[in-house]
Amino acid sequence: MNRFLDKILNSFTDIDLSDRFGNGWDTASTLGVMLRMMRWYIRGLAHRWRFKESSALLLIGKNVILRQPSYLTVGSNFIAQDNCEINCLSKRGLVFGDKVTVGSYAIIRPTNLYGGEPGEGLKIGNNSNIGAYAYIGCSGYIDIGDNVMMSPRVSIYSENHNFEDIAFPMIEQGVTRSFVKIENDCWIASNSIILAGVTVGKGSIVAAGSVVTKDVPPFSIVGGNPAKIIKYRTNYE
Repeated sequence: MNRFLDKILNSFTDIDLSDRFGNGWDTASTLGVMLRMMRWYIRGLAHRWRFKESSALLLIGKNVILRQPSYLTVGSNFIAQDNCEINCLSKRGLVFGDKVTVGSYAIIRPTNLYGGEPGEGLKIGNNSNIGAYAYIGCSGYIDIGDNVMMSPRVSIYSENHNFEDIAFPMIEQGVTRSFVKIENDCWIASNSIILAGVTVGKGSIVAAGSVVTKDVPPFSIVGGNPAKIIKYRTNYE
């Protein structure tokens, strides 16, 4: 029965769900998921015209906030889950590849909500995700590669407050914008924080709760505060 329901959904969308509903899924549960996805699909149709560019399928959850979506470019099979907030106004825009998911309650914010200089923006490669409850502060440019897994409550910051002059409050000294780059095939585990000016090398793992203050070598596993190399996944070193 589940295979039959799967074929019905596939006839409306271009997502292949043939491997999603195995023997552990009863018909009622499968149908519930498919009905929810159909609602997201219809909502995506309503939003598509607002984007700078979009390809194929869009799935938009309930209570999703899309601000200035004319700066947003998405590939096929883009999913914005319930209650996420995507602020798009930025100098380079927000560019998402194919099969990108933004998790529930995640916030993407390149520019202050109350004015000020627009931020630089964000690029996310194919088959990557922003985890639930994440905060992506892309006032400086953030570049996330392909096949990047991001667990819940990850924070990424691409600017720092200036604080050198003790004669003035720090809030009045402005910020210095920088960048963050996460290369292909990385796993950023839950509650990790990645600070401005950092490159996370290809194939690396950032352990849960880490604070990354400097570059992460390719194929390494780092953890702690500040994050340090625990070991390498291969003999890359």
